[in-house]
Amino acid sequence: MKEKIKEIMAAVFEINAADIKDSDDSTTIPNWDSLNQMNLIVALEEEFNVRFEDDEIVELTSLKAIENSLDSKTV
Repeated sequence: MKEKIKEIMAAVFEINAADIKDSDDSTTIPNWDSLNQMNLIVALEEEFNVRFEDDEIVELTSLKAIENSLDSKTV
């Protein structure tokens, strides 16, 4: 799942998936702004067929947080 998340992040943020580290978050990826945050959420929801609540979306600011949230939704 992590590799798919990285592919989506790479597409949204226009970076190479191989450059995304496990520790990356909204402060370490230059193109991660509020608009791209929403683009990322939409892409993740479509790919994994899940829905994020508003309170969840504001917490999804790192690869680890996204992975943890999707793990709990796709069980």
